[in-house]
Amino acid sequence: MAAPVYVICSYRVANGNESEFQKLLSRHWPLLRELGLATRKRPRHFRGEEQERGPIFFEIFEWVDEDAHKLASQHPDLMAIWERMDKLCEARHGRPNMEFPHATEIEVLGNA
Repeated sequence: MAAPVYVICSYRVANGNESEFQKLLSRHWPLLRELGLATRKRPRHFRGEEQERGPIFFEIFEWVDEDAHKLASQHPDLMAIWERMDKLCEARHGRPNMEFPHATEIEVLGNA
């Protein structure tokens, strides 16, 4: 079985679009899960303000494997959500409107 891959999504939501964006976000992971692209581990969601310039949302979840994001980009229902999310976000501070770095978990503190 392949190891899950974390994705740490950053969404720079334009002012005034927060409510609509959050509705889309509430549909995002359930669809990924339904399609077998995300693990059963529930995502974590955060909201903050980015340097007093606008809201930023974070979503952290696990792809089932390193190829799942490629399959996701081929599914029309996911593409429809992603396209709507894209339009609700904006680039800021020389950074893109949305970012999706992939990561694997590391142990830093040991068994504390």
